[in-house]
Amino acid sequence: MDSSSSPPRPATRTASRCIQETVRGTHMFTVDGFSLHSGLGAGKYVESGVFVVGRYEWCLRYYPDQDNDVGTDDGDNDDDGERCISFVLQLLSKGVEVHAFFSFRLFNHETGKSQLVYTTSERHVFDNTGRKIGYGDNAYHDTGGLITRGELEESAFLHDDRLVIECDVTVIKRLRVIDRDHQRRRRPSPPSSDLSMDIVQMLKDKVGTDVLINVAGEVIAAHGVVLAARSPVFKAELYGLMRPAARGRQQIDVHDMQPVVLKELLHFMYTDSLSLYTDGLDRGDKTEMIKNLLAAADRYAVDKLKTICEDSLCECLSVENVVSMFAMADQHSCFKLKDACAEFMASWDRLARVVDSREYGRLKRSSPVLLLDVVERAIKSQKIREEICSHVEPGQKMF
Repeated sequence: MDSSSSPPRPATRTASRCIQETVRGTHMFTVDGFSLHSGLGAGKYVESGVFVVGRYEWCLRYYPDQDNDVGTDDGDNDDDGERCISFVLQLLSKGVEVHAFFSFRLFNHETGKSQLVYTTSERHVFDNTGRKIGYGDNAYHDTGGLITRGELEESAFLHDDRLVIECDVTVIKRLRVIDRDHQRRRRPSPPSSDLSMDIVQMLKDKVGTDVLINVAGEVIAAHGVVLAARSPVFKAELYGLMRPAARGRQQIDVHDMQPVVLKELLHFMYTDSLSLYTDGLDRGDKTEMIKNLLAAADRYAVDKLKTICEDSLCECLSVENVVSMFAMADQHSCFKLKDACAEFMASWDRLARVVDSREYGRLKRSSPVLLLDVVERAIKSQKIREEICSHVEPGQKMF
């Protein structure tokens, strides 16, 4: 026997594997009226709405008037130093200790994409007081998130006095150990299925379709039971009491709608989600597509899609499109979008440019009553601005 040969391996070998489970989420926080927050004071912040990641409640805190000396926590304003802004991720859930990674991005209005401005290189522990262990004893000492106001005001991150902050949060859950040998002994799990994708595939393959929809000269086949289940308008057209019994395929004519919009509407009705079509569009075309989709959703009473489109359009407001958005929101009873448009136009820094636009002139002639709310908000905003300025000490720069 060769003494140099290795001994035989044991007959029994086992193996296991550990997996670190994580939950990811992103929150977008839009700061309108950026200039109005100047002079708020070091340590003072504006808080976002509450969002949930990993079953824990979080919020973002935006500090618009920080000292560039992050080691100072007495709240004094040092007029000699350049003022900065900073962002903080705050845990709101109590009685827990959460491990997480996070990063901040700012939306670039020129490129239409978000740009990373700060990210953590190691996990941070958030305790039950909301304080970040190992990340500064005071929440507003966010050294990674400090940006000077001068840099920000000259950048494409600030547009129409609006700043959009995005925070990506990765919550680290429990460490799970998998016993491979135990898995082999278990019965195999049933194969996964995606019901909505199976149904929409039947739409694409035209299997079992019994309705033909004629839109702008293009004929699209669909399933009447799906249309009726998802839209009370289609239900009335297909199975209404006054509708005679149809033999063979029924036909529906759709006017004043583009085929691509109807296809996106049908995709949502079949899957309860938007397709990837809009992801390939640029910012302007995507906004126009969502506007058309909102009108279609309102027309056929697909309320969930209408709400999704309305929320998306609230994040796309600009001086160039806010007046048309405002008129559309009124036409389709989109109260959230209408309120967002009115608030956007009422900003004193934007109002003059909005009033000079052609769309504003047309709306003023056709529906002057709609603009009363905007005027009232603008007056209120100016009164608040004057009230803030009246408390500023002589020589102190406010805006």
